Amino acid sequence: MFLFTSLFSVAQTTIKGTVYYKNTPIENVAVYFNNTMVGTTTDENGQFSIKVKEGQYELIISFLGFKKINYTINTSTYNEPLVFSLKEAKNMLDEIILKKTVYDNEWKHNLAVFRNEFIGRTELSRNCKILNPEVLYFDFDAKKSTLSALARKPLLIKNKDLGYFITYELESFIRTKNSITYLGYTRYEELKGGKRKQKRWKKNRLKAYNGSATHFFKSITNNSFKEDGFIVNQFKRVLNTERPSEIEIKKARELIKLSRKTINFSRNYGSPKNALDSALVVSKKAGLPKFKDFLYKSQLKKEEILIFKNNVYQLCFDNNLSVVYTKEKEEIGYITRNIFSEKRDPLPQTSSIIPLNKNITIGKNGSLINPLDIFYEGYWSYEKFANTLPSDYVPIYSK
Repeated sequence: MFLFTSLFSVAQTTIKGTVYYKNTPIENVAVYFNNTMVGTTTDENGQFSIKVKEGQYELIISFLGFKKINYTINTSTYNEPLVFSLKEAKNMLDEIILKKTVYDNEWKHNLAVFRNEFIGRTELSRNCKILNPEVLYFDFDAKKSTLSALARKPLLIKNKDLGYFITYELESFIRTKNSITYLGYTRYEELKGGKRKQKRWKKNRLKAYNGSATHFFKSITNNSFKEDGFIVNQFKRVLNTERPSEIEIKKARELIKLSRKTINFSRNYGSPKNALDSALVVSKKAGLPKFKDFLYKSQLKKEEILIFKNNVYQLCFDNNLSVVYTKEKEEIGYITRNIFSEKRDPLPQTSSIIPLNKNITIGKNGSLINPLDIFYEGYWSYEKFANTLPSDYVPIYSK
Protein backbone atom coordinates (compact mmCIF):
# COMPACT_ATOMS: atom_id res chain seq x y z
CA MET A 1 0.00 0.00 0.00
CA PHE A 2 1.52 3.27 -1.08
CA LEU A 3 0.83 6.99 -1.11
CA PHE A 4 1.18 7.80 -4.81
CA THR A 5 -0.68 9.61 -7.53
CA SER A 6 0.22 10.31 -11.12
CA LEU A 7 -1.33 12.21 -14.04
CA PHE A 8 0.07 10.75 -17.24
CA SER A 9 0.30 12.57 -20.55
CA VAL A 10 2.60 12.66 -23.54
CA ALA A 11 4.80 15.53 -22.35
CA GLN A 12 7.79 14.87 -20.09
CA THR A 13 9.55 16.96 -17.50
CA THR A 14 13.15 16.64 -16.33
CA ILE A 15 13.43 16.88 -12.55
CA LYS A 16 16.86 17.95 -11.34
CA GLY A 17 18.30 18.39 -7.88
CA THR A 18 21.19 17.97 -5.44
CA VAL A 19 21.46 16.04 -2.17
CA TYR A 20 23.72 17.32 0.62
CA TYR A 21 24.78 16.32 4.11
CA LYS A 22 26.18 19.21 6.14
CA ASN A 23 26.78 21.20 2.95
CA THR A 24 28.71 18.29 1.37
CA PRO A 25 27.27 16.66 -1.78
CA ILE A 26 26.49 12.96 -1.27
CA GLU A 27 27.03 10.33 -3.95
CA ASN A 28 24.92 7.17 -4.57
CA VAL A 29 21.78 8.42 -2.83
CA ALA A 30 18.68 6.61 -4.17
CA VAL A 31 16.21 9.02 -5.74
CA TYR A 32 13.00 7.54 -7.15
CA PHE A 33 9.28 8.03 -7.58
CA ASN A 34 7.40 5.76 -5.20
CA ASN A 35 5.86 2.60 -6.65
CA THR A 36 7.24 3.18 -10.15
CA MET A 37 10.16 2.11 -12.33
CA VAL A 38 11.47 5.68 -12.50
CA GLY A 39 14.56 6.33 -10.40
CA THR A 40 18.27 7.02 -10.29
CA THR A 41 21.18 7.71 -7.90
CA THR A 42 23.13 10.89 -7.28
CA ASP A 43 26.52 11.37 -8.97
CA GLU A 44 29.83 12.42 -7.36
CA ASN A 45 28.49 15.98 -7.09
CA GLY A 46 25.33 14.82 -5.30
CA GLN A 47 23.24 15.69 -8.35
CA PHE A 48 20.41 13.75 -10.00
CA SER A 49 18.26 14.14 -13.10
CA ILE A 50 15.07 12.18 -13.86
CA LYS A 51 12.67 12.42 -16.77
CA VAL A 52 9.01 11.84 -15.93
CA LYS A 53 5.66 12.25 -17.60
CA GLU A 54 3.64 15.22 -16.43
CA GLY A 55 1.83 14.68 -13.15
CA GLN A 56 2.03 14.67 -9.39
CA TYR A 57 4.39 12.25 -7.67
CA GLU A 58 5.90 11.26 -4.36
CA LEU A 59 9.67 11.61 -4.69
CA ILE A 60 11.73 9.48 -2.30
CA ILE A 61 15.31 10.33 -1.29
CA SER A 62 16.83 7.39 0.57
CA PHE A 63 20.32 6.71 1.92
CA LEU A 64 21.22 4.10 4.54
CA GLY A 65 21.81 5.64 7.96
CA PHE A 66 19.86 8.80 7.15
CA LYS A 67 16.23 9.80 7.50
CA LYS A 68 14.17 9.16 4.42
CA ILE A 69 12.85 12.25 2.63
CA ASN A 70 9.34 12.20 1.08
CA TYR A 71 8.68 15.08 -1.26
CA THR A 72 5.44 15.62 -3.18
CA ILE A 73 6.11 17.19 -6.53
CA ASN A 74 3.80 18.42 -9.27
CA THR A 75 5.49 18.86 -12.64
CA SER A 76 3.13 21.72 -13.55
CA THR A 77 4.56 23.90 -10.76
CA TYR A 78 8.18 22.66 -10.92
CA ASN A 79 10.50 25.36 -12.28
CA GLU A 80 13.91 25.07 -10.59
CA PRO A 81 16.37 22.42 -9.30
CA LEU A 82 15.52 20.85 -5.95
CA VAL A 83 17.85 20.86 -2.96
CA PHE A 84 17.66 18.24 -0.19
CA SER A 85 19.62 18.07 3.05
CA LEU A 86 20.01 14.67 4.70
CA LYS A 87 19.70 14.18 8.45
CA GLU A 88 21.21 11.29 10.36
CA ALA A 89 18.78 8.66 11.59
CA LYS A 90 18.89 7.52 15.19
CA ASN A 91 20.56 4.15 15.59
CA MET A 92 18.26 3.06 18.41
CA LEU A 93 16.15 0.81 16.19
CA ASP A 94 19.16 -0.81 14.55
CA GLU A 95 20.72 -1.55 17.92
CA ILE A 96 17.51 -3.05 19.30
CA ILE A 97 17.01 -5.25 16.26
CA LEU A 98 20.63 -6.39 16.15
CA LYS A 99 20.61 -7.31 19.83
CA LYS A 100 17.24 -9.04 19.89
CA THR A 101 17.17 -10.87 16.58
CA VAL A 102 17.79 -14.59 17.08
CA TYR A 103 17.35 -16.74 13.99
CA ASP A 104 15.72 -19.62 15.86
CA ASN A 105 12.61 -21.68 15.11
CA GLU A 106 10.33 -18.93 16.39
CA TRP A 107 11.91 -16.41 13.99
CA LYS A 108 11.57 -18.92 11.12
CA HIS A 109 7.91 -19.45 11.98
CA ASN A 110 7.27 -15.70 12.06
CA LEU A 111 9.09 -15.34 8.73
CA ALA A 112 6.79 -17.95 7.19
CA VAL A 113 3.73 -16.09 8.50
CA PHE A 114 5.14 -12.76 7.25
CA ARG A 115 5.81 -14.19 3.82
CA ASN A 116 2.30 -15.62 3.51
CA GLU A 117 0.68 -12.37 4.61
CA PHE A 118 2.97 -9.96 2.77
CA ILE A 119 4.09 -11.79 -0.39
CA GLY A 120 0.90 -13.85 -0.44
CA ARG A 121 -0.12 -17.36 -1.45
CA THR A 122 -1.33 -16.77 -5.00
CA GLU A 123 0.02 -18.61 -8.02
CA LEU A 124 2.27 -15.61 -8.78
CA SER A 125 3.74 -15.75 -5.26
CA ARG A 126 5.53 -19.05 -5.82
CA ASN A 127 8.47 -17.44 -7.62
CA CYS A 128 8.48 -14.19 -5.63
CA LYS A 129 11.35 -14.37 -3.15
CA ILE A 130 12.69 -12.13 -0.38
CA LEU A 131 16.45 -12.28 -0.98
CA ASN A 132 17.54 -10.83 2.38
CA PRO A 133 15.05 -12.02 5.04
CA GLU A 134 17.73 -11.72 7.74
CA VAL A 135 17.10 -7.94 7.91
CA LEU A 136 13.65 -8.60 9.39
CA TYR A 137 12.84 -8.41 13.08
CA PHE A 138 9.55 -9.78 14.44
CA ASP A 139 7.59 -9.05 17.57
CA PHE A 140 4.66 -11.28 18.51
CA ASP A 141 2.18 -10.18 21.19
CA ALA A 142 0.57 -13.41 22.40
CA LYS A 143 -2.18 -11.65 24.40
CA LYS A 144 -3.39 -9.66 21.40
CA SER A 145 -2.34 -12.27 18.80
CA THR A 146 -0.56 -9.49 16.91
CA LEU A 147 2.56 -9.91 14.80
CA SER A 148 4.56 -6.85 13.81
CA ALA A 149 7.66 -6.67 11.62
CA LEU A 150 10.49 -4.18 11.16
CA ALA A 151 13.40 -4.16 8.73
CA ARG A 152 16.77 -2.54 9.40
CA LYS A 153 17.51 -2.42 5.65
CA PRO A 154 15.31 -2.33 2.54
CA LEU A 155 13.86 -5.69 1.53
CA LEU A 156 15.24 -6.98 -1.77
CA ILE A 157 12.57 -8.93 -3.63
CA LYS A 158 12.83 -10.83 -6.89
CA ASN A 159 9.60 -11.63 -8.70
CA LYS A 160 10.53 -14.07 -11.46
CA ASP A 161 6.95 -14.47 -12.67
CA LEU A 162 6.39 -10.74 -13.25
CA GLY A 163 9.98 -9.91 -14.22
CA TYR A 164 10.78 -7.36 -11.52
CA PHE A 165 13.55 -6.74 -9.04
CA ILE A 166 11.99 -4.71 -6.23
CA THR A 167 13.51 -2.64 -3.46
CA TYR A 168 10.93 -2.28 -0.70
CA GLU A 169 11.54 0.03 2.25
CA LEU A 170 9.23 -1.44 4.89
CA GLU A 171 7.82 1.20 7.22
CA SER A 172 5.42 -1.01 9.16
CA PHE A 173 3.73 -4.40 9.10
CA ILE A 174 0.98 -5.42 11.51
CA ARG A 175 -1.02 -8.65 11.45
CA THR A 176 -3.98 -8.96 13.81
CA LYS A 177 -6.71 -11.58 14.08
CA ASN A 178 -8.82 -9.77 11.51
CA SER A 179 -6.55 -7.65 9.33
CA ILE A 180 -3.19 -7.19 7.62
CA THR A 181 -1.70 -3.71 7.19
CA TYR A 182 1.67 -2.91 5.66
CA LEU A 183 3.21 0.34 4.51
CA GLY A 184 6.35 1.00 2.53
CA TYR A 185 8.09 2.61 -0.44
CA THR A 186 8.76 0.67 -3.59
CA ARG A 187 11.14 0.92 -6.50
CA TYR A 188 10.72 -1.46 -9.44
CA GLU A 189 13.43 -2.50 -11.89
CA GLU A 190 13.05 -4.73 -14.94
CA LEU A 191 14.75 -8.13 -14.85
CA LYS A 192 16.78 -9.08 -17.90
CA GLY A 193 15.43 -11.85 -20.06
CA GLY A 194 15.07 -13.14 -23.61
CA LYS A 195 11.98 -13.13 -25.80
CA ARG A 196 10.47 -16.17 -24.12
CA LYS A 197 10.73 -14.61 -20.66
CA GLN A 198 9.49 -11.26 -21.92
CA LYS A 199 6.44 -12.96 -23.41
CA ARG A 200 5.72 -14.81 -20.14
CA TRP A 201 6.16 -11.64 -18.07
CA LYS A 202 3.80 -9.72 -20.34
CA LYS A 203 1.17 -12.44 -19.94
CA ASN A 204 1.58 -12.66 -16.16
CA ARG A 205 1.52 -8.87 -15.70
CA LEU A 206 -1.73 -8.68 -17.61
CA LYS A 207 -3.13 -11.48 -15.45
CA ALA A 208 -2.08 -9.63 -12.28
CA TYR A 209 -3.64 -6.41 -13.55
CA ASN A 210 -6.95 -7.80 -14.78
CA GLY A 211 -9.55 -7.74 -12.04
CA SER A 212 -7.25 -5.95 -9.57
CA ALA A 213 -8.28 -2.96 -7.47
CA THR A 214 -6.15 -0.72 -9.71
CA HIS A 215 -7.91 -2.08 -12.80
CA PHE A 216 -11.28 -1.41 -11.18
CA PHE A 217 -10.49 2.16 -10.14
CA LYS A 218 -9.09 2.97 -13.59
CA SER A 219 -12.13 1.52 -15.31
CA ILE A 220 -14.57 3.29 -12.98
CA THR A 221 -12.99 6.68 -13.70
CA ASN A 222 -13.14 5.90 -17.45
CA ASN A 223 -16.72 4.64 -17.07
CA SER A 224 -15.72 1.39 -18.76
CA PHE A 225 -16.06 -0.88 -15.71
CA LYS A 226 -19.12 -2.76 -17.03
CA GLU A 227 -17.46 -3.48 -20.39
CA ASP A 228 -14.29 -4.48 -18.52
CA GLY A 229 -16.21 -7.16 -16.61
CA PHE A 230 -17.00 -5.52 -13.27
CA ILE A 231 -20.39 -5.68 -11.54
CA VAL A 232 -20.77 -3.37 -8.54
CA ASN A 233 -23.35 -4.02 -5.82
CA GLN A 234 -24.08 -2.18 -2.58
CA PHE A 235 -24.50 -3.81 0.83
CA LYS A 236 -25.09 -2.85 4.43
CA ARG A 237 -23.32 -4.45 7.38
CA VAL A 238 -25.18 -4.78 10.69
CA LEU A 239 -24.60 -6.51 14.00
CA ASN A 240 -25.72 -10.13 14.13
CA THR A 241 -28.38 -10.16 16.86
CA GLU A 242 -28.25 -13.97 17.00
CA ARG A 243 -24.70 -13.80 18.37
CA PRO A 244 -24.30 -13.12 22.13
CA SER A 245 -22.45 -10.02 23.30
CA GLU A 246 -18.74 -10.21 24.19
CA ILE A 247 -19.60 -9.82 27.88
CA GLU A 248 -22.06 -12.74 27.72
CA ILE A 249 -19.50 -14.90 25.93
CA LYS A 250 -16.79 -14.08 28.47
CA LYS A 251 -19.04 -14.91 31.45
CA ALA A 252 -20.20 -18.14 29.81
CA ARG A 253 -16.64 -19.31 29.14
CA GLU A 254 -15.58 -18.53 32.69
CA LEU A 255 -18.47 -20.63 34.05
CA ILE A 256 -17.67 -23.53 31.72
CA LYS A 257 -14.01 -23.36 32.74
CA LEU A 258 -14.92 -23.49 36.45
CA SER A 259 -17.21 -26.48 35.87
CA ARG A 260 -14.55 -28.23 33.78
CA LYS A 261 -17.09 -29.01 31.07
CA THR A 262 -16.34 -29.32 27.38
CA ILE A 263 -18.55 -27.88 24.63
CA ASN A 264 -20.23 -30.43 22.38
CA PHE A 265 -20.87 -28.40 19.24
CA SER A 266 -22.88 -31.20 17.63
CA ARG A 267 -25.34 -31.40 20.53
CA ASN A 268 -28.64 -29.54 20.47
CA TYR A 269 -29.08 -28.22 24.00
CA GLY A 270 -32.72 -27.22 23.43
CA SER A 271 -34.17 -25.26 26.36
CA PRO A 272 -31.43 -24.73 28.97
CA LYS A 273 -32.29 -26.29 32.34
CA ASN A 274 -29.64 -24.50 34.39
CA ALA A 275 -26.96 -21.79 34.26
CA LEU A 276 -24.37 -24.20 32.89
CA ASP A 277 -26.63 -25.24 30.00
CA SER A 278 -27.19 -21.57 29.22
CA ALA A 279 -23.44 -20.98 29.26
CA LEU A 280 -22.91 -23.88 26.85
CA VAL A 281 -25.53 -22.47 24.47
CA VAL A 282 -23.91 -19.02 24.60
CA SER A 283 -20.45 -20.45 23.92
CA LYS A 284 -21.77 -22.43 20.97
CA LYS A 285 -23.38 -19.30 19.49
CA ALA A 286 -20.09 -17.41 19.95
CA GLY A 287 -18.99 -19.07 16.71
CA LEU A 288 -21.57 -17.12 14.73
CA PRO A 289 -20.30 -14.12 12.71
CA LYS A 290 -20.38 -10.76 14.47
CA PHE A 291 -22.01 -9.09 11.49
CA LYS A 292 -24.47 -9.84 8.72
CA ASP A 293 -24.32 -8.33 5.26
CA PHE A 294 -27.45 -7.31 3.39
CA LEU A 295 -27.29 -6.62 -0.34
CA TYR A 296 -29.80 -3.89 -1.15
CA LYS A 297 -28.75 -2.47 -4.53
CA SER A 298 -27.24 -4.19 -7.55
CA GLN A 299 -25.42 -3.17 -10.73
CA LEU A 300 -24.59 0.38 -9.71
CA LYS A 301 -23.83 3.09 -12.25
CA LYS A 302 -20.75 5.31 -12.22
CA GLU A 303 -22.62 8.31 -10.76
CA GLU A 304 -23.73 6.13 -7.82
CA ILE A 305 -20.10 5.35 -6.94
CA LEU A 306 -17.92 8.25 -8.05
CA ILE A 307 -18.04 12.04 -8.27
CA PHE A 308 -15.66 14.54 -9.87
CA LYS A 309 -15.00 17.39 -7.45
CA ASN A 310 -12.19 19.96 -7.17
CA ASN A 311 -10.57 18.44 -10.26
CA VAL A 312 -10.23 14.99 -8.65
CA TYR A 313 -12.30 11.82 -8.50
CA GLN A 314 -13.82 10.86 -5.16
CA LEU A 315 -15.63 7.70 -4.13
CA CYS A 316 -19.09 8.68 -2.96
CA PHE A 317 -21.46 5.93 -1.76
CA ASP A 318 -23.24 4.78 1.38
CA ASN A 319 -22.19 1.72 3.37
CA ASN A 320 -20.06 -0.76 1.36
CA LEU A 321 -19.45 -2.08 -2.15
CA SER A 322 -19.24 -5.62 -3.45
CA VAL A 323 -17.21 -5.82 -6.68
CA VAL A 324 -17.53 -8.90 -8.89
CA TYR A 325 -15.02 -9.45 -11.70
CA THR A 326 -16.68 -11.78 -14.18
CA LYS A 327 -13.81 -12.36 -16.62
CA GLU A 328 -11.64 -14.46 -14.29
CA LYS A 329 -12.43 -17.23 -11.82
CA GLU A 330 -10.94 -17.60 -8.35
CA GLU A 331 -7.69 -19.51 -7.90
CA ILE A 332 -7.97 -22.87 -6.15
CA GLY A 333 -5.69 -21.48 -3.43
CA TYR A 334 -8.31 -18.85 -2.59
CA ILE A 335 -11.01 -21.48 -2.18
CA THR A 336 -8.84 -23.72 0.03
CA ARG A 337 -7.06 -20.94 1.97
CA ASN A 338 -8.82 -21.87 5.24
CA ILE A 339 -8.81 -25.35 6.78
CA PHE A 340 -12.58 -25.12 7.25
CA SER A 341 -13.25 -24.11 3.65
CA GLU A 342 -15.75 -26.28 1.78
CA LYS A 343 -14.75 -27.73 -1.56
CA ARG A 344 -16.51 -26.03 -4.46
CA ASP A 345 -15.96 -24.96 -8.04
CA PRO A 346 -14.23 -21.60 -8.66
CA LEU A 347 -16.56 -18.61 -8.95
CA PRO A 348 -16.04 -15.13 -10.42
CA GLN A 349 -13.66 -13.08 -8.24
CA THR A 350 -15.62 -11.12 -5.62
CA SER A 351 -14.14 -8.41 -3.37
CA SER A 352 -15.56 -5.98 -0.83
CA ILE A 353 -14.69 -2.31 -0.38
CA ILE A 354 -15.14 -1.13 3.21
CA PRO A 355 -14.52 2.65 3.45
CA LEU A 356 -12.62 3.79 6.55
CA ASN A 357 -12.69 7.53 5.81
CA LYS A 358 -14.72 10.06 3.88
CA ASN A 359 -13.59 11.85 0.71
CA ILE A 360 -11.63 8.89 -0.67
CA THR A 361 -9.70 10.36 -3.58
CA ILE A 362 -8.55 8.53 -6.72
CA GLY A 363 -5.78 9.82 -8.97
CA LYS A 364 -6.44 10.00 -12.69
CA ASN A 365 -4.29 6.91 -13.20
CA GLY A 366 -6.50 4.86 -10.87
CA SER A 367 -4.31 4.91 -7.74
CA LEU A 368 -5.79 5.77 -4.37
CA ILE A 369 -4.26 8.94 -2.95
CA ASN A 370 -4.39 7.39 0.52
CA PRO A 371 -4.65 3.58 0.33
CA LEU A 372 -5.45 3.31 4.05
CA ASP A 373 -8.82 4.98 3.38
CA ILE A 374 -10.16 1.58 2.30
CA PHE A 375 -10.25 -1.89 3.82
CA TYR A 376 -10.43 -4.79 1.35
CA GLU A 377 -12.12 -8.10 1.95
CA GLY A 378 -12.55 -11.10 -0.31
CA TYR A 379 -10.40 -11.67 -3.38
CA TRP A 380 -8.45 -8.41 -3.24
CA SER A 381 -7.34 -9.27 0.30
CA TYR A 382 -6.02 -12.59 -1.07
CA GLU A 383 -3.94 -10.90 -3.79
CA LYS A 384 -0.97 -9.39 -2.00
CA PHE A 385 2.49 -8.00 -2.86
CA ALA A 386 3.43 -10.74 -5.35
CA ASN A 387 0.52 -9.59 -7.53
CA THR A 388 1.30 -5.87 -7.43
CA LEU A 389 2.55 -3.86 -10.39
CA PRO A 390 4.24 -0.45 -10.72
CA SER A 391 1.78 2.44 -10.83
CA ASP A 392 3.18 3.40 -14.24
CA TYR A 393 2.35 -0.04 -15.68
CA VAL A 394 0.26 0.22 -18.85
CA PRO A 395 -1.66 -2.93 -19.87
CA ILE A 396 -1.10 -4.09 -23.44
CA TYR A 397 -3.89 -6.21 -24.87
CA SER A 398 -3.42 -8.37 -27.96
CA LYS A 399 -5.64 -7.44 -30.88
